[in-house]
Amino acid sequence: MVLSRRWSVLLVLVGVWTWVIWPRFLVAIWQDDRAWDAAGHPTAFFTVHAVLIAVSLILGTAVGVLGVRGWRASRRS
Repeated sequence: MVLSRRWSVLLVLVGVWTWVIWPRFLVAIWQDDRAWDAAGHPTAFFTVHAVLIAVSLILGTAVGVLGVRGWRASRRS
């Protein structure tokens, strides 16, 4: 299957958007008082959000890579 250029661009933009938004969210979570207990250890609040961010970045990267591959494939055909 070959993606159209429009879909490829959309996928790349979603990948870029993911990398713009989620690291900023990680900084906000890191600085939140609920992220750390009194001993300085991460709480469940932090762990859940860190997993959410990691999964989102992995999926965003995969979507972006598919967009780039789709763009390259559309140029060849």
